[in-house]
Amino acid sequence: MSPSTDLSFAPLSDAFAQDPYPFYAALRDRKGLTYFEDFDIWLAAKFDDVSEIVQNGKMVRSMDHIASAEEIADMKRAQNWHDMPHHSRFVQFSLLDSDGDIHDRLRKQVFRLFTPVMVGKLRDDIQAYVDRLFDSLSDRTEIDFIEDLAAHVPGHIIGRVLGVPDEDCPQLRIWSENIVQYFDIDRTNERKELAERNTTEFYHYLQTLKAKRERAPQDDLLSLMIEAERAGQMNEDEFISTAMLILMAGHGSTIDVLGSGMHALLKFPNELQRLREDPSLMKTAVQEMFRYESPLPFFHRYSTEDMTVCGDAYPRGTKFGVLYGAANRDPAQFPDADRFDVGRTPNWHIAFGRGAHFCLGNHLARLDMDIIFSTLLKRFSTVELVDHNVTYKRGLSVRGPEALRLAWQPA
Repeated sequence: MSPSTDLSFAPLSDAFAQDPYPFYAALRDRKGLTYFEDFDIWLAAKFDDVSEIVQNGKMVRSMDHIASAEEIADMKRAQNWHDMPHHSRFVQFSLLDSDGDIHDRLRKQVFRLFTPVMVGKLRDDIQAYVDRLFDSLSDRTEIDFIEDLAAHVPGHIIGRVLGVPDEDCPQLRIWSENIVQYFDIDRTNERKELAERNTTEFYHYLQTLKAKRERAPQDDLLSLMIEAERAGQMNEDEFISTAMLILMAGHGSTIDVLGSGMHALLKFPNELQRLREDPSLMKTAVQEMFRYESPLPFFHRYSTEDMTVCGDAYPRGTKFGVLYGAANRDPAQFPDADRFDVGRTPNWHIAFGRGAHFCLGNHLARLDMDIIFSTLLKRFSTVELVDHNVTYKRGLSVRGPEALRLAWQPA
């Protein structure tokens, strides 16, 4: 394949942050995949192309399958991923970025607590926590939906599943955000130092918490993982990495989709009113929030052998960028794709991925959102934007508003 040279794609720009969808549409209009020289990556933007890549068993997330240790070290230096000892041990390696037998073994150790049945048992606890949070905000006429509400729920709930004390959850969010920011494409030395320092602090915290659970096991995921480690199903680094991943995944993306989902409801007031009049639509509305503004719009895969992808031949080791955010607005898959529709069905969006890396926490994230939005609509008769100039986060790997100022009136 010959790389394209006329690509106008600036994922760090303010214009892309505010509205990436015209850029995504331009990519979908191109024939085949599009080469983005800045990252030496082939971008897939059409729904069918993204689906083909992520469901291909010969595509992997880790370079371990296709490069030597020396080659990987060279690539890390070129991308400023080197000289990060704790970040390398616990973040660059994880359940998310592993493949094959390692991925299957680690996923098996935690999967049982994220099934629909197990997640459903948390409903009453989540509802009680959300009710207390709304009680604390009910006398205010204005809030920042992100900082005052959305940011307080996902991390506390996943923290309880894992076994983290409630009072520690705000600090976990800070660590998580400072670590995850380095996965985007703006990898300055300052951001690098921030990610490594926070990974180190997070590691020491989890070491201490693990020691407490070893002395006094509880009915939580940490205790189950300790049993798995003792049984030889994971080593200590895998234990720390998996705990970090679960806590980090339970924070950022759900906070982002709560914010963008609320914003979508306010941008489409007829859909908000429709949801008020028919609360049974909440489950489809939540799925539409993930489709309409995918909170994790970009992932990657590597080809493990020479292969034909989306109709063209690519060599072993080719890096592919799968743009979930673009795929979920593909009009070939979703009629009237740029319209937010709380009753959209079918809605086979790809925001949770596909194949071996399908999102483990999708049931919990959707339950959090169902409870939060259902409670809000019951308790408040009017919800309006205070500032219509909503600023979205910059970057290719995340999608969500930085703040969302609301005015509301109790029902």
